[in-house]
Amino acid sequence: MLEILLAHAVAAALAPVCVRYFGRNAFLGLALVPLVCLGWVVANWNTERSVDVEWIPGLSMNIVLRFDSLAAIMSVLVLGIGSLVLVYCARYFEDDEPRLGVFAAQMVAFAGAMFGLVTSDNLLVLYTFWELTTVLSFLLVGHYAERATSRRAATQALLVTTAGGLAMLVGFIVIGEVGGSYLLSELLANPPRGWLTNVAVVLILIGALSKSAVVPMHFWLPGAMAAPTPVSAYLHAAAMVKAGIYLIARLAPGFAETPVWHATIIPLGLLSMLFAGRRALQVYDLKLVLAFGTVSQLGFLTVLVGVGSQDVALAGMTMLVAHAFFKAALFMVVGIIDHSTGTRDLRKLAHLGRRLPVLAGIATLAAMSMAGLPPLIGFVGKEAALTALESTTALTPAVRVAVLIAVVLGSVLTVAYSVRFVWDAFGAKERAEPSSAVAQLHAPSPLLVAVPAVLAVSGLALGLAAPWLDGLLVRYAQTLPGPGGYHLALWHGVGLALGLTVLVIVSGVFLYLLHDRVRWRRPLFGNADRAYDATLRWADRVSMRLTGSTQRGSLPLTQAIILTTLVVLPMVVLAIGPRNELHLRFWDSPMQLAVGAVMIATALGATVMRNRLASVLLVGVAGYGCGVIFALHGAPDLALTQLLVETLTLVIFVLVLRKLPAEVDDRGARGFRVSRAILSIGVGATLTTIAAYAINARTAPRISLEMPNAAYEFGNGKNVVNVILVDIRAWDTLGEVSVLLVAATGVASLVFRSRRFGSAPRVADATAPNISPTDSVTWLRGGDLIHPRHRSLVLEITTRLVFPTIMVLSVYFFFAGHNAPGGGFAGGLTAGLALVLRYLAGGRYELGEALPVDAGQILGVGLIVSAGTAAISILLGAPVLSSATFEMSIPLIGDVKLVTALFFDLGVYLIVVGLVLDVLRSLGARLDSPSESKPTFSANGVQR
Repeated sequence: MLEILLAHAVAAALAPVCVRYFGRNAFLGLALVPLVCLGWVVANWNTERSVDVEWIPGLSMNIVLRFDSLAAIMSVLVLGIGSLVLVYCARYFEDDEPRLGVFAAQMVAFAGAMFGLVTSDNLLVLYTFWELTTVLSFLLVGHYAERATSRRAATQALLVTTAGGLAMLVGFIVIGEVGGSYLLSELLANPPRGWLTNVAVVLILIGALSKSAVVPMHFWLPGAMAAPTPVSAYLHAAAMVKAGIYLIARLAPGFAETPVWHATIIPLGLLSMLFAGRRALQVYDLKLVLAFGTVSQLGFLTVLVGVGSQDVALAGMTMLVAHAFFKAALFMVVGIIDHSTGTRDLRKLAHLGRRLPVLAGIATLAAMSMAGLPPLIGFVGKEAALTALESTTALTPAVRVAVLIAVVLGSVLTVAYSVRFVWDAFGAKERAEPSSAVAQLHAPSPLLVAVPAVLAVSGLALGLAAPWLDGLLVRYAQTLPGPGGYHLALWHGVGLALGLTVLVIVSGVFLYLLHDRVRWRRPLFGNADRAYDATLRWADRVSMRLTGSTQRGSLPLTQAIILTTLVVLPMVVLAIGPRNELHLRFWDSPMQLAVGAVMIATALGATVMRNRLASVLLVGVAGYGCGVIFALHGAPDLALTQLLVETLTLVIFVLVLRKLPAEVDDRGARGFRVSRAILSIGVGATLTTIAAYAINARTAPRISLEMPNAAYEFGNGKNVVNVILVDIRAWDTLGEVSVLLVAATGVASLVFRSRRFGSAPRVADATAPNISPTDSVTWLRGGDLIHPRHRSLVLEITTRLVFPTIMVLSVYFFFAGHNAPGGGFAGGLTAGLALVLRYLAGGRYELGEALPVDAGQILGVGLIVSAGTAAISILLGAPVLSSATFEMSIPLIGDVKLVTALFFDLGVYLIVVGLVLDVLRSLGARLDSPSESKPTFSANGVQR
């Protein structure tokens, strides 16, 4: 199963390249991926398999996949119809279709995500695949991004399904905690009960019903018809909308007896079947007819898989398969009609069946299955549903009758819009000549017609082979409680089901003949799109008012609100809650007391200083004091990092202060000094109190005592801090360096209007007359472009001599960090300080001489190296971001032990260097450029 996921991931990555070289024919090759995987599914149909890969056990997120009867049924639909849709794409699109390679990648990735969804046994991993399908659906629906309708439809689908998915995630967490496991197999084997379980079930059903477009969350599906037809045929007929049906079917064996299950599923499912079936008779766009028909059928499927008895579940699985075949075929037929005539409007189509008789035959065959006519699979499923609903013991007699009546009425509507689809699209409509759109059509490609033909004929073949299909589907039905005994067959004799079927067909045809005479005034429950728009407007108004009341544009006010909350909330909780006794030791040595006194003095001095630079320097002294405290406590690694960060921060402050007045104008803030002082003292006291109580709350031995041995045993390093960063908590570090990258990008985007300042031009390439091969030796080449009164020869010489030493020290910190103070972060900061020195001595152009590479490229390479380390661990079958050790003997050097975490640390090193370079080129070089006057030169090339 992991191999199937990996195959789709690789195919998705290669899809843009394949489309670039082979054009639309690349879809034929890509179709082989799900087709071959389908062969594996068929070969293992009667075999239950499971895969358990340790991923994040602390969060209960091991990758646990389980292949059983229900997963096999869904996999056939996902992979089989997915391969046919990819073949359909090979002739539906032209080679000049915009973003065709990206579209191909998204379609293949969607097939892989759906397979992961239906085989996931871990609820949290299932949710991950669930949201992957949501994101990919958003991208596929919005394929025509230049169209406002596509953007709106994609956003609408994303908001509705994501909101439902978030509710579902909460339900997963609740039921996982209540049940003591996040594995579906364990929860279904021993389902929890209680009011919390009922709440979790409702939340999960909200996610499932939103994904399957069940009322009242149905409106996104008709809007999604703005997507290309292959997307509609796959996502909105055979795959994504079935995800909610699948989840209900998966949970039914364990939770169908909960009090909220039937009360939620059955009314909404029946309402969807009736409401959407009525709407399918009102619209004129062929895709909208099928879209509302899909909503109606999904409501029907929701009821069947949600009842929770064996026979009804068997009928549900049969209708699930039938719907995927006939609805995907019909969507493809609509795509061919649109492709050939340029319209999908029923009113503009006449005599199309005469011009395209084969396509008309395919559409008729698929529509017959949709209407439930013999001998197609839709008839078999509808007969099974009517029989099972009439005799099920999972519902009370009154509910059985009500459900059966609603299903019959919904089936009448289904027959009516099925007849309407065929006759209004392909019929003559009492016209002697074809309509203009039909008269000018061009014949579709044979391959384009062959794909829906395969699906339509498969529906006929499955209907004729109903007993064989019964053997494939009954294994899932037997997982539900209660008696069974019903078997699929094309003929069950004369009975209630057959009588109801005849009634449904006659009534449906009669309703179609009368539907044009019926005045459809308005939707039964209002316009869902308008309700959606009104909800968004209401949310915008509420957010604007809330933001306007809390974010008034005043930075001091915003900080005051945040800090006041920080003081009040923890202290109130601490005052009214239980507390432990305090045992404090204020210092360990007189040196700590002295350093603390200096820090307090500098902090107080920073609050009264009006000169900005003096305040920054005093704050820097307090930061250096913190580094000294770390060193005195025996944490040289933390001390080194603190000193380096403080130095770099001080430089950044100075760079920014160059553009601000030297003195602080606080005349308007004098009235707030007392309140600010009180707030500052309160914040300091709060943090100190919380830290004191937190330290004294320890009841067990400190885990840090075990860290040195664990670091050496598991991380093969003696530097505990570095091993934690690059091995034990490497996920945190990866997130932190990603934040650094975002921060660098944010700083650059605020300063650069169009693009990054990039590498400064090399002085040798500058049009400066004073640069010539005969010039004397230059200590720093960038200094030649600085005005003489701003140059410092002593600083340039010192920088030239010290810079290599600092860089060597940076490399030493990088390599030694696993066993001694240092590491990628410290090494990167040291290299950054070396660049700072070059900038201060040689000006902004010296950065181009020191490192003639764009900062964005360094940041990108660093992130790729760090994230690539995680990917390589997975490929080697090891936990994510785990490290391995290689020992070797190198001549003249001796024994060398290499830890793979070094490569992760290399990414950190590059990101830090890129961050510093980006800051220097933005806050330094970019801010220098407008104010620098261009140097002038005399006739002999001497700078004036």
